[in-house]
Amino acid sequence: MKVRLLGTGAADGWPNAFCRCGSCTDARRLQDFRAQTAALVDDALMLDFGPDAPGAAVRHGVSLADVRHVLITHAHADHLAPQSLLFRSWVDGVGDLELIGPADALDACRPWVGPDAAVRFTPVVAGDRLRVGEYDVRVLPARHRVFRDGDAVLYDVTGTDGTRLLWATDTGVWPSDWFDPLGGAAFDAVFLEETFGDREDLSDGHLGLAGFGTMVEGLREVGAIVDATDVVAVHLGHHNPSVAVLRERLRHLGARPGRDGEVLDLGKPVQRRTFITGGARSGKSRYAERMLGGVDDVVYVAAGGPRTGDPDWDRRVELHRERRPASWTTVEDADVAGVLRSARRPVLVDCLGTWLAARIDRHDAWDSGELDAVRSDVDDLLDAWRTCSVPVIAVSNEVGSGVVPATASGRLFRDELGRLNAGIAELSDQVLLMVAGLAITIR
Repeated sequence: MKVRLLGTGAADGWPNAFCRCGSCTDARRLQDFRAQTAALVDDALMLDFGPDAPGAAVRHGVSLADVRHVLITHAHADHLAPQSLLFRSWVDGVGDLELIGPADALDACRPWVGPDAAVRFTPVVAGDRLRVGEYDVRVLPARHRVFRDGDAVLYDVTGTDGTRLLWATDTGVWPSDWFDPLGGAAFDAVFLEETFGDREDLSDGHLGLAGFGTMVEGLREVGAIVDATDVVAVHLGHHNPSVAVLRERLRHLGARPGRDGEVLDLGKPVQRRTFITGGARSGKSRYAERMLGGVDDVVYVAAGGPRTGDPDWDRRVELHRERRPASWTTVEDADVAGVLRSARRPVLVDCLGTWLAARIDRHDAWDSGELDAVRSDVDDLLDAWRTCSVPVIAVSNEVGSGVVPATASGRLFRDELGRLNAGIAELSDQVLLMVAGLAITIR
């Protein structure tokens, strides 16, 4: 199963639009915005369908036209926006749709469906098992309610390839006997709400960090969470600490915060290569760091290697370090190809321009113009980039869009970096161009 998180925020998102608390201020500073929690599975199955979901799909470049089934957990407004059914009906030939959820949630949808619309309703209660298109679905109880006990549920979904996920939002901490039916489930991914941080006093129908830890422990004890399970915190709200602090606290619980727009290909190793280029101060590095913001264990490669005797450079390096998560490992190493070949966790390479300059220095090619050894190093890097088995992001400079450099060495660097950038881009799954802090998708 391929799961795209359309949103990872609580009912009011994060940051809350009306709030100036430290958590919201930090999220705005980092431009780390979270829409209401929802997910899209294989473009065919929706997990919850709140008002933010259609817009989030558009922002992340995906269509909901192929959605044939929606699993609704409950009728709270951030999980169900029945008016979207009307907007869907305005599209010719969009196909049939099955809405699955508690009876009360389905009743909220009926007024928005025309008498001739190809929409069918499948009411469920906790304990039900059913076939939903290509998926086997088990309905689980939730410690959450809209108006009455039982009008909120959770879902255990298994795909045709045997991969399995748990969609667990919204709920408070389960009673101990609720864990038993999930014995040995060994989920590939668990999407578990974590709404209130250290403010669990606000509701017993949601989890804070302590309750989240209790749920993870209970699921682990019965074998529902195993070492290979990706435990993803969703439904995150501004009562949490800042994202950097939250990431560290979740790491101690064997979990991580979800990130809006991220894609999880369950059961398959992630091999996604992302290349980000742009001009000076265009926001390349910051954007790359945000892309890996939900990942605790990242190798950050300062690709030019160590550099001494340059106070301005030292200050730039220090500023970069201050904004990176403390859990990341920084490596100052010009042997980027070696790092990529040995990597067992996600890698961020910053940047290819400094790497290339270091290669030209190493081979004394600035004055001689003898580039065979430099280009051999470039070929080695391209091979390592192509075969890297972990997610990797590389940042580079776009130096070919301005004036022609006045010096021979400047022209040499411009030309060789252009060749390197083109080679990396050709082998990348995603290519982004940064302009004035905004990302333009090239591929």
